[in-house]
Amino acid sequence: MKAADRTAEVSVVIPVYHAEHCLHELHRRLSKSLSGISGRYEIVLVEDCGGDRSWEIISDIARQDPHVKGIRLSRNFGQHYAISAGIDNCTGDHVVIMDCDLQDRPEEIPGLLAQAGLGYDVVLARRTGRKDSFLKRYFSIIFYFILSYLTDTKIDPQIGSFRVLSRKVVNSLVTMREHTRYFGGMVGWLGFRTAYVDVEHAARYHGETSYTLGKLIRLATGAILAFSDKPLRLTVKFGFTLSFCSLCAGIFIIIRNVLNPSLQLGWPSLIVSIFFMGGITVAVIGICGLYIGRIFEEVKHRPLYIIDEKVNYDR
Repeated sequence: MKAADRTAEVSVVIPVYHAEHCLHELHRRLSKSLSGISGRYEIVLVEDCGGDRSWEIISDIARQDPHVKGIRLSRNFGQHYAISAGIDNCTGDHVVIMDCDLQDRPEEIPGLLAQAGLGYDVVLARRTGRKDSFLKRYFSIIFYFILSYLTDTKIDPQIGSFRVLSRKVVNSLVTMREHTRYFGGMVGWLGFRTAYVDVEHAARYHGETSYTLGKLIRLATGAILAFSDKPLRLTVKFGFTLSFCSLCAGIFIIIRNVLNPSLQLGWPSLIVSIFFMGGITVAVIGICGLYIGRIFEEVKHRPLYIIDEKVNYDR
């Protein structure tokens, strides 16, 4: 296949970040798996400005293998934006999304594509025997439980980025240009026919995950704000509940003072009440501010990402 070919049967889109030590092995195993499926395939590697030698390695691999296409973003935009850049610039009838650290095994791709061939538009890889630490798996369960509750969606913690999408799904995703990107939620929102395939989960080929606790919290916050107004509805419910409790407490205090006028009201309870209500007020204003901030980002209509350089694409 030449780089000038317009379409592929299978595209593999991979966001790349701090992956210089595993790119050659990733390319070798992908090529072996994909060549047994079809000669018309492409591997789209999106380098998200990790600051290492990943782009140099991608460029070198692409010069040797016309199946490989490289995209370098102008700065670090994040995993979900890199995935968006990949699906915007791939041509496959079926598109595989996977991570670059080889925890998503390339050898599982034929099984996912076989399931997609049965008429499913989305095939999700469900990881079995996760090769992560106990703490990471434990916090992952808690994280996705909270995220599921606040977004009113069912999120399986065993499912990551690894999946197959039909061209119909990809074309629909391309039309969704909102600035806040949560790839799994966007695919779920589309509602196409979905299947699940159990896959073996591998240990990381090199290094450690780039998702720190802070990044996970930012991802969760963005997903919640993008897909649900539940935090606002919860604050309304809490406000009414607090008002009702305050009314009951006020009635109780009045009755008690009528029955026993000699009782003195305590200043500590008053101060605590003031600080409590002040904290609640600030929190509610903060939640509203987050939603307004997201609106501000959307109305600017900036591009989701900026491409600095491409290899093996038509000029």
